Amino acid sequence: MDRCLPPDPTPPLPPQPISQDVLREKYLKPGERGLDDLLDRVAHALATPEAPEQQAQWAARFRQHLAQGAVGAGRIMSAAGTGIQATLINCFVQPVGDCIQGMDDDGYPGIYEALREAAETMRRGGGVGYDFSRIRPRGARVRGTASTASGPCSYINVFDQSCATVESAGARRGAQMAVLRIDHPDVLDFITAKRTPGRWNNFNVSVAVPDAFIQAVQADAEWELVHRAEPSDELKAAGAARKADGLWVYRRLPARELWDTVMRSAYDFAEPGVLFLDTIQRDNNLRAVEHIEATNPCGEQPLPAYGCCCLGPLILPRFVRHPFGHGGAARFDFDTFAQAVAVQVRLLDNVLDVTHWPLPQQQAEARAKRRIGVGFTGLGDALIMLGLRYDRDEGRAMASRIARTMRDAAYRASVALAREKGAYPLFDADAVLAEGTFASRLPDELKAAIRAHGLRNSHLLSIAPTGTVSLAFADNASNGVEPAFAWTYTRRKREADGSVRVYEVQDHAWRLYRALHGPQTPLTEAFVSALEIAPTDHVAMMEAVQPYIDSAISKTVNVPADCPYEAFRDLYLHAWRAGLKGLTTYRPNAIVGAVLSTSGEPAATAPATTATDPMRAVIEKRPRGALEAVAEKVEYWTAEGPKTLYLVVSFLPVTQADGTPRSRAIEFFMPVGQSGESQQWISASMRLLSLAARGGFLERALADMRKVVWDRGPVRLGERVREDGARVPLWHDSEVAAIAYAIQQIIERKARPATPPNAPGAAAAIGATPAPLPGRKCPECGARAVIRRDGCDHCTACGHMGACG
Repeated sequence: MDRCLPPDPTPPLPPQPISQDVLREKYLKPGERGLDDLLDRVAHALATPEAPEQQAQWAARFRQHLAQGAVGAGRIMSAAGTGIQATLINCFVQPVGDCIQGMDDDGYPGIYEALREAAETMRRGGGVGYDFSRIRPRGARVRGTASTASGPCSYINVFDQSCATVESAGARRGAQMAVLRIDHPDVLDFITAKRTPGRWNNFNVSVAVPDAFIQAVQADAEWELVHRAEPSDELKAAGAARKADGLWVYRRLPARELWDTVMRSAYDFAEPGVLFLDTIQRDNNLRAVEHIEATNPCGEQPLPAYGCCCLGPLILPRFVRHPFGHGGAARFDFDTFAQAVAVQVRLLDNVLDVTHWPLPQQQAEARAKRRIGVGFTGLGDALIMLGLRYDRDEGRAMASRIARTMRDAAYRASVALAREKGAYPLFDADAVLAEGTFASRLPDELKAAIRAHGLRNSHLLSIAPTGTVSLAFADNASNGVEPAFAWTYTRRKREADGSVRVYEVQDHAWRLYRALHGPQTPLTEAFVSALEIAPTDHVAMMEAVQPYIDSAISKTVNVPADCPYEAFRDLYLHAWRAGLKGLTTYRPNAIVGAVLSTSGEPAATAPATTATDPMRAVIEKRPRGALEAVAEKVEYWTAEGPKTLYLVVSFLPVTQADGTPRSRAIEFFMPVGQSGESQQWISASMRLLSLAARGGFLERALADMRKVVWDRGPVRLGERVREDGARVPLWHDSEVAAIAYAIQQIIERKARPATPPNAPGAAAAIGATPAPLPGRKCPECGARAVIRRDGCDHCTACGHMGACG
C-alpha cells in the first residue's frame, strides 16, 4: 500500500515570489487562485481515461501525487482540463520528404506538406524536430522542371520563417530542431549556416553522426558525401559518380577535416550539437519496427516520424530525508521515490488519451507505441542536500542509483498497466528483449514479467530541461540533470502603478540550507555550481545516468572561455565512447555573439585596459562563489504582439581609486526554458555580453547591439519625456536593440538604485496600442514611422515634427 507522506518531510518553506509570479503568468488559468486550484484541474483532467467508477479515486491519487513532488511537462500543467484545443505534448518529430508537394517515393510528406503539418503542430503548442537529409542536395537534378535543386538549407530558411510567423497556443512560439546527416553533400553549408547573421534564429541544429564516420575520423580515412539524387552534369564533370549501391558520391574529403569543421563551429558558435545515430538505434526497444533520424528540439527524445514527447519529471529534493544532516543522517528515500515513479507512469499514459492531437498521424503513432518519458529535476540540488558533490564519484554513484531505481520502477509499473489495460499494440516480446536493446539490460525478473504480461509503453524514461516548471513548481530547484547555476540573486519587477519591487531569488538547496543552519554558516563542499565544474565532469554525469534512460538526456556541457581548442576537440568523441546519444556544448566567446553584427567587421576583441580602472580591467575568469545579481522582467511590444523575458545581470563589487564602492556588471543570463523564437539569439547575446563585460568593453558591445536592424519592424520598449512634459514611447530597430536598451537600463538603475517610478527612460508597461504607420526612422523616438504629412515630416509613433517644405 502506498505511503501518503514521508516520515520526516523536508521542513516547509514559504513560496518564493518568483515562483508565484511564474506560476501566475504561465500556468494559472482564469478563476484559479493558486497552486491548489491548478493541481485540482490537472488531476481531474488526467483521471478521465480511467473507468468511470475509478475516476474519483484516481483524481484524488493524482492530486496527492502532484502535491508531493510530481510535475507534468509545461504543456500538461498549462493546458490540461482547460477545454482549449491545444496539445498537452511539448514536442514532436515531423518527417520531411524529397519532393515539393504530396508524398515522395518512400511515403514521406513533401516539403510544403511537411511545412503545413509543422505549422499546425506549432499552432497547437508543440515544438518540432526534423531530419532534412532526404532533401536532395544543392546542384542535384530536378527532372520534372529540368532544373537543379537548391538544397535543404534553403528550405530550412522557409521553415524558420514559418515558425516566426505562426502563433502558438498560449502565445508561445514553437521551438525547432534541424538535423542533417554527416554524409549529406550539403553538410558543410549546414554546419556553418549560423555564421550568417540572423539565420535560423528559430532552430537548434545538430549533425547526425553514424559510427562509421567516427571510425573514419579515428582511422584518418576519407569520407564520402552521398545522396540518391542524381547530380547535375556540372557536378558530374567535377567528379560526382555513382556507386554500386546506387548512391551518388558528390564529394570525398578527409573525415578529420569534416569533423574539425564541426568541432570548430561548436567551439566558436555553440552549434551544431551531435546525435549518435547508431547508439540511438541499437538501444531502441522498437528498433525492429522504426528508424529514428531526429530528436525533439532539446534532444532528450529521439523519435520516429510523428513521434511525441509526453514528459513529466519528479522533483528529487522532495525525496531527500534529513537534508544536510538535519535531524539525522541525510538519505534519499528510494522506496517512496519508486512509488511516485509508478504513479507517474500511469499519469503520463493517461495524457496520451486526454490530449488534443494536432495531426491524426501523431495520434496513430502515439497510440501504437504509447511512448512516455518519466524523468526528474533538481538532481544538482538533491546531491547538495545529501552532502555529495556533483563532480565526484560519490555524486555520480548516487545519480546512477536514482536513475536505476527510476528505470526499474517505471518498467515494473508499465508491466502492471499492461496487465490491467493491455500492452501497446506493436508490442513484441522477442523484438523488445532482443540482444542490445535497452530492455534487454533490465533485471531478469523484469524481463520475465515483460514476456509474461507485455508492456504498456514502448519507452518510459527521459531527462528533459525543466525551465519555468522548476521555477513554478519546484521552488527554483536546479534544472533537470544540471547542477545549480547560481545560489541567489535579486530581482527587480516594475508593478502596474509604476513602483519597483525588489526581492531575492534563491536556489532551493541554498535556501533550505540557510533556513536550517542560519545565514552565517559556511556552505558545505557540496555546493558546486555549473560554472565551477570541469567539462569532462559534466559528461561523466551523463555517462552515469544514460545507461538507465531508454530515451536520452538533455544537457549542455559548459566549457570555460579559456579552454584551448586542443582540449575541446575530443569532447564529442569522449561522449561517443561513453555511450551517450548526443551532446551539446557551450563555450562563451566573442564569436558567439557575432550573429548580431550587421557591419561585417570582425568580432571585437578585448582592448588593453589599465588595471587602475576597476570598471574596465580585464577579468580573466569568473570569480568563484555567488555574485549579487539583479533579475528583471522585460516586457516589450513588436508587430507580432507583446513579449516577455526574464534577464539576469550579475554584479561584482569593486572599489575605485578614490575608495568609492561600485558594482560592475560582469555576467548576463537568461533563465533556461523561456520558449520562443528569441531563445537562441538572446542566449547568444548573453554569452557575448558576459565576455565583453569581463573584457572591459561592455559599453561598446551594448552600443553595437543597439544598431542591429530587424526586417520585421520596430520594437517598443520604454519611454522618454519631451521638453513639453509629454511622454512618448521609445522604439528600437530590433528585438536585439531593445534588449540591449533594457540591459543598459538595468545597469543604470543599479548605479542609481533610488530611481523614482516613471522616471525618464524607465521601462513602462506596454499596452495594445495602434501600430504606427511604416516610414523612415524618427530621430526622436527611434520608430520607423516618419511620413510626409501636410508638407512636413511627421512621426506617427510619437508626434515628432521634422523638416517642412
